[in-house]
Amino acid sequence: MSAEATNPATPGPVAGTASGPVTPTAPRRKARPRLDLRRLGRAALLGAASRGRLPDAIGHVVEAHRAHHPDADLEPLRRAYVLAESSHRGQMRKSGEPYITHPLAVTLILAELGAETTTLTASLLHDTVEDTDVTLDQVGEQFGEEVRYLVDGVTKLEKVDYGAAAEPETFRKMLVAAGNDVRVMSIKLADRLHNMRTLGVMRPEKQERIAKVTRDVLIPLAERLGVQALKTELEDLVFAILHPEEYERTRELIAENAGRADDPLAEAADEVRTVLKEADIPADVMIRPRHFVSVHRVSRKRGRLRGADFGRLLVLVSEDADCYAVLGELHTCMTPVVSEFKDFIAVPKFNLYQSLHTAVARRGDGQVVEVLIRTHQMHKVAEAGVVALGNPYAPAPDDPADGERADPTRPGWLSRLLEWQRAAPDPDTFWSTLREDLAQDREIAVFRPDGGTLGLPEGATCVDAAYAQYGEDAHACIGARVNGRLATLSTVLKDGDTVQLLMGQDPASGPSREWLEHAHTPAARIAIQRWLTTHPAQGETPEDEVPEGEEPASARRPAVEASAPGAAPARPAPENVLVDRPGATVRLAGCCTPVPPDEVTGFAVRGGVVTVHRVECSTVARMKDAGRAQVGVRWGDTAECRVALVAESFVRPHLLADLTEAMALEGAEIVSATVEPPTRQQVRHTYTVQLPDAAHLPALMRAMRNVAGVYDVSRAQPQPGA
Repeated sequence: MSAEATNPATPGPVAGTASGPVTPTAPRRKARPRLDLRRLGRAALLGAASRGRLPDAIGHVVEAHRAHHPDADLEPLRRAYVLAESSHRGQMRKSGEPYITHPLAVTLILAELGAETTTLTASLLHDTVEDTDVTLDQVGEQFGEEVRYLVDGVTKLEKVDYGAAAEPETFRKMLVAAGNDVRVMSIKLADRLHNMRTLGVMRPEKQERIAKVTRDVLIPLAERLGVQALKTELEDLVFAILHPEEYERTRELIAENAGRADDPLAEAADEVRTVLKEADIPADVMIRPRHFVSVHRVSRKRGRLRGADFGRLLVLVSEDADCYAVLGELHTCMTPVVSEFKDFIAVPKFNLYQSLHTAVARRGDGQVVEVLIRTHQMHKVAEAGVVALGNPYAPAPDDPADGERADPTRPGWLSRLLEWQRAAPDPDTFWSTLREDLAQDREIAVFRPDGGTLGLPEGATCVDAAYAQYGEDAHACIGARVNGRLATLSTVLKDGDTVQLLMGQDPASGPSREWLEHAHTPAARIAIQRWLTTHPAQGETPEDEVPEGEEPASARRPAVEASAPGAAPARPAPENVLVDRPGATVRLAGCCTPVPPDEVTGFAVRGGVVTVHRVECSTVARMKDAGRAQVGVRWGDTAECRVALVAESFVRPHLLADLTEAMALEGAEIVSATVEPPTRQQVRHTYTVQLPDAAHLPALMRAMRNVAGVYDVSRAQPQPGA
């Protein structure tokens, strides 16, 4: 809140550097006259203008606002400024500037991003309730419930009431408020950006503390909300404070490149313009210099930087189809770097970002130039994210009667955050878990069998999917099928996977401590930890000891059978069997499922088919007794095979999960499985597995026998009377 007020268009001084971060990029929006907040402060001290006339102090805000919303009603802004100025009159920032310069600067940031009038009104008032005698009820009476809600959402909790928990609880309150209206977060991000710009008057230790919170919480939130214009500047400001020496080296690199006589990016831009002009594709081609942190990352990745590494080309067109037309021309007329192509138009990022990414190699020096291709509207959203979407609750123009508050800007990650924060037992847990959650900056979507989707962070497992779908009922999960095949709960999911979770019926069942190793989402980790805390005996019980009277889910229900749809019989390919009967069709017997290197024999059956059995199969004895002649068969050059295995074990919790995980670690792909109801605390499992090499079978069976509670593993035998 209290920081030095400087020109909001340029960063302020930062401890540890000669000057603050100098943005190395060309202006991303139409250039405006630099805003002198000292002059604005003097204008503010003169008091409000006459009724109905816009005060000079908000002239820059009005100009920026009308550039995006030419028909906006400016009266709420005038009234908000009058209230804010009169309420903050006499208050000064630590730099000595009138305090009103801060809400003015925050509002200007949002206005230049294209925020609508309600957001700007709340931004002007965002500190009145916290720092003056103005109450929320007064704000609501004068400006309506939406403005009241936004101001309340960004108002800090008092340290006198919350002590050390004030900061985490303030963020929890803000995030909960953002769950109902994401504009709360927009105001907070702009507020933090201006405070970071003017942090130079703070003590170094306070600068560092604020910068770390900005790095761990605010920057990831800006990324997730797609507000790249704020995110990149925040990154540079944090970089200058936390890593002043590396920041200075990066600044020198940028300055050195700016002094070069040649400019490969400008030459590449001219070449692209020529290509598109000849193809008759209207487009704006411009250079996007990298910001400080981006240059630093590229230098660490590539070592010595060349001219084209200091920026990228941005191509803006009118229609989606033009994006692909541009891509085709560039890849036809220039040398594409295929590995750099990404299509974020067909598959947008979770933060609304859409663009085509590619790279081309220049003729002559071979420098690689990265190119971004998007429409003007995509560019607006890429820069401003949710801010560019305006009021998410305004009725659609073609359906003004629909007043349902269905927020299109509330992404899946925010919904999940709102869910798990309720279960966080204390502020410290919430604060640490929030930072961990925000560090996971990529999302995947997995599908349920009913066609619904689950949004999960990259690296999520079946454990995370279970808690995302069932909440605390996921304690009873006993396994999963991924893309139709049985999988362990530790299986890492990929974008587009279909996941069916297998749930037990035992209300006493619960997660093991090992589940924490496979849980990546806060919802899963908090739920598992809470269960283990309230059930210490079960959580600490050794895996080979079963609490008396406790049974797994399979003990309470009929046999569970799972298999991949359309799975073939459990057998290797027949072409791997050589038969002493030319032209005969080979069929591997399902009763004994022979696999290499089993000793096998064959019998001729109807239709010229030869069935292959293991020599110890009971069917072989019956066929011999019936006088059927044997046919010589032998294995050819084989590797992959399928085999049916039976595991017999004592009943214990989590046995199915442990057994299937042991099989997966040996490279076995489970095709189908059947778990029979237990008798006398014993249970029988039958698995059909696919092995990449038949020679792995003995090792697989040993691994299964080594699972606690398993006392025998054998090849499947035909049941009596079959």
